[in-house]
Amino acid sequence: MTSFATPGQVLGNLSAYLPGAGTHVTENTIHASLAGPIVTSPPATKSSKPTLSIVKSSASISDATLPEVGSVVLARVLRVQPRQLNSSILAVNPSLSTITSYTSATDDETQFQAVLRKEDVRAFEKDKVVMNEMFRVGDIVKAVVISLGDERNYYISTAGNDYGVIIARSQAGNPMVPTSWKEMRDTITGKAETRKVAKPA
Repeated sequence: MTSFATPGQVLGNLSAYLPGAGTHVTENTIHASLAGPIVTSPPATKSSKPTLSIVKSSASISDATLPEVGSVVLARVLRVQPRQLNSSILAVNPSLSTITSYTSATDDETQFQAVLRKEDVRAFEKDKVVMNEMFRVGDIVKAVVISLGDERNYYISTAGNDYGVIIARSQAGNPMVPTSWKEMRDTITGKAETRKVAKPA
């Protein structure tokens, strides 16, 4: 096992390990939720299992994980306002397996913050964009970095068919699937909700 993990990386199986801080579980597989050194803690009791954790530290940030202009990122929406939304970047230049792993991600520990402005949501009819009809808190968005911004935030864009919401839950809390470029549907109730949907990979 490598000593440094990147978001989405497979760390181990529940049959051999327990998930710790900085990880999440998809089915029976433990994945990293953030970048950092992998720590294996010994079992607490003889009948227990070792625990896999990721240490979150500014000193652990690898240059390879830093977003740059042109980087594709996955970001979790934290707050939606009329002119912009705020998000946390979960992964930089993610692979398909990384994107899939975030279906069950719940860990909000992230290293980078990003802002998506109203004018950067789409390439057409920018003045008609209504932010809370495009995104909701908790959505996982695929976007591209367009500016390094200030010392606190990167600026991202979802203009383009490949960018937008890839994972979302309905107001009822159920998983949703895309039905068009501007709509997703609750898999349990069948109720539709508006989103700026990314084209499936």
